[in-house]
Amino acid sequence: MKPVTAWGRLSNDLHDVQVLTDRTAVAPVMHTHQPGLAFGNGRSYGDVCLNPHGVLWHTSGLNKLIAFDATTGRLVCEAGVLLRDIQRLFVPRGWMLAVTPGTQLITVGGAIANDVHGKNHHAVGSFGDHVVGLSLARTSGEVLALDWAHTPALMAATVGGLCLTGVIVTAELQLRRVGSPWLRTETLPYQGLAEFFELADASEHDWEHTVSWIDCLSGPSVRGIFMRANHMHAQQAAAMPSLQAALAMQQRKTQGQPLRMPFVPPVSLVNGLSLKPFNVAYYHLQKLKSGVDVVHYEPFFYPLDNLQGWNRMYGPHGFYQYQSVVPRAVGQDAVQAMLDAIAASGEGSFLAVLKTFGDREAKGLLSFPQPGVTLALDFPNRGPRTLQLFARLDAIVREAQGRLYMAKDARMPRDLFEAGYPRWSEFATHRDAGISSAMSRRLMEF
Repeated sequence: MKPVTAWGRLSNDLHDVQVLTDRTAVAPVMHTHQPGLAFGNGRSYGDVCLNPHGVLWHTSGLNKLIAFDATTGRLVCEAGVLLRDIQRLFVPRGWMLAVTPGTQLITVGGAIANDVHGKNHHAVGSFGDHVVGLSLARTSGEVLALDWAHTPALMAATVGGLCLTGVIVTAELQLRRVGSPWLRTETLPYQGLAEFFELADASEHDWEHTVSWIDCLSGPSVRGIFMRANHMHAQQAAAMPSLQAALAMQQRKTQGQPLRMPFVPPVSLVNGLSLKPFNVAYYHLQKLKSGVDVVHYEPFFYPLDNLQGWNRMYGPHGFYQYQSVVPRAVGQDAVQAMLDAIAASGEGSFLAVLKTFGDREAKGLLSFPQPGVTLALDFPNRGPRTLQLFARLDAIVREAQGRLYMAKDARMPRDLFEAGYPRWSEFATHRDAGISSAMSRRLMEF
């Protein structure tokens, strides 16, 4: 038994960790050591990847690429491969993952199980939209071959299925073509939620990637920074000779020692003294960068990956991320109500992200994205005070008929889960009875 924690560092319970290294032996290990749960790189924030005092099947050893078709962009790989390794190998070859979240330090299996989304949901959907098929090991000893044509029901349960239908062993992914590693970006400061929605609507047709940082402490007329980007074609990049030197610098950075948060401070560095000055400084610094620029994909997609162990800055008690999505029709009022509740509580967040989702339904029965607007905020764990704020935010999300993101959750009440994910009972018919997690026991009673 060894202690295992998720990215939020809210617990550190003992687990019986079974490391998987041979894809042909996954089902026998599961059959022998159960009930259990798949565990990738531990980047889920709450308890979705934890099984306290039980078995974890650790997929880090399933890290091999199996096949790639350079004509179609189809990649077959094991589920423990990191998104980072796919990106760094294939982007120089003209291919990239179609969807990538805010960190590339997650596994392919974790990306499928949480049906992660990126800054381009309005254009291409979520990760599951680009999963062609997969192999799924069950505690019965079976290994099933799944795809959307032949096994659509079990695919829909597995994509976004929180690792509860089995262990994803291999996956076939459809990569997308890219002409260069560069993005042409535009940074726009805005004042007020109405202006944010105007920018989001105006950007959807012509810009593939859109996202915004929001200063949740800036008062009723909230301010923020809106960012949008498109991939640069090879000819565009070639016309800018300075990008060769910039690419060499980026490569040196990725090959060198990354910055690291070296220790866990005795108190959270995110507190009443630091939050407002940080948000003010960040807003004005980004405002100075307003306008068009050319940026390598890594710092644009994964800014926090530049600081390893950044989750330590929240101190010994860890932190929560509260991420919701609410329908667009009530989005502005609901987001404003949440920001007002946060301001009234005296809490705050400097990792605050506001983004619209496209008008498309996700493929997974428990997938998070839905048409609307999503707000994500990090809060240091201050015990009952933080949970009281979340109860107020829950009430706003519930009234708006929204839902919370289970990849980030550690405390959602069951009634909000059932209201937000009305197909959960259909999903439950596909679960593997030999699999259980802290989250599934908390929300689904299995």
